[in-house]
Amino acid sequence: MIPRFSVSNFIAVVNQTFDVAFAGMVEVEGEVSSSKSYPPKYAFFDLKDDDGLVRCFVGFSNLRTPIEDGMKVVVRAMPALRDKGAFSLNVQEIRPLGKGSLKRSFDLLKQKLTVEGLFSSERKRPLPQYPQRVAVISSTKAAGYADFMKISRERWGGVKFVVANVNVQGANAADQAVRAISYFNQMSESPDVIVLIRGGGSAEDLASFNDEKLVRAVASSRIPTMTGIGHEIDESLCDLAADVRAATPSNAAQLLFPDKREVIRHLHYRLIDAKDSICRAIEEQSLNATMLQKEALKQWSSRVDAAVNATLSQQKVIAEYDPEMALRRGYAMIKGDLQIGNIVEITTKDIIMKARIENSEQRYDN
Repeated sequence: MIPRFSVSNFIAVVNQTFDVAFAGMVEVEGEVSSSKSYPPKYAFFDLKDDDGLVRCFVGFSNLRTPIEDGMKVVVRAMPALRDKGAFSLNVQEIRPLGKGSLKRSFDLLKQKLTVEGLFSSERKRPLPQYPQRVAVISSTKAAGYADFMKISRERWGGVKFVVANVNVQGANAADQAVRAISYFNQMSESPDVIVLIRGGGSAEDLASFNDEKLVRAVASSRIPTMTGIGHEIDESLCDLAADVRAATPSNAAQLLFPDKREVIRHLHYRLIDAKDSICRAIEEQSLNATMLQKEALKQWSSRVDAAVNATLSQQKVIAEYDPEMALRRGYAMIKGDLQIGNIVEITTKDIIMKARIENSEQRYDN
């Protein structure tokens, strides 16, 4: 018996069949054509090959890789029959295929984000000189991660590493890295720096690091970011957005951490210089103190000599007024009432006499 459906029921059954047949999702590979964008909401394009064509619809939140006509891509999408009978792919993810398409997508997004100033050098922040808490986003099974950790521990010590183990290629890689950046930025004890690491690989392997959402997450992180992605010749948009770009994961460890042996050697030389400077300062201060002491003693000696001389002069003056000195020079002292007829006492150097005043005359100076 041939089943009969209403139009809406038929559409529902067809879509249900798609869900069962493709587990809700399918990947389709082809060439982009007739692409039209309606930012910031959605875009339409056709996906074609030599023998067929299928229409595609994608919301702008899922259009994280720029596309244009002629590019070869693979889309992850949900096939759907629309209410008006049109069949299309509801695209969730787009990945360019081949070096040409990857390069063109890279250039388109780079141009767009450059105009926005996302790669401007004025936005770059310096990394801490001696990081103590480092967040690492990488696959813990990857050789690049192992190289980074090995060199980091050889160069520096006492660092707390907080690691987000994520895929570094494939469909979910970019989203996992975005969530890791968000998580680290919301931690109560923030890391000093976030390092995004991935070893070498093909252009397709590194494509997730050109994902627009991930690039924006790197650029907008409130914690300084560093990338060590691929080989020296590889360049990703995440590299351009990061505060510091290292050529490789190993180079990231070299740029992030000082060499403890060099630091110890430098400190040793600084201690020697400090010791020499302190010894010179002590010697200069000692010499200066000795000179000041000699000058002070000289000044006090001069003051003492002046005081002694002043005392001797005063002693001489006092001696001049000593009556005994006058007696020794032949003078005599008379004591009593010097009226005629009175008895007075006369003292000389050797004797004391008494005499009566018989006569007196007024003396007049010439």
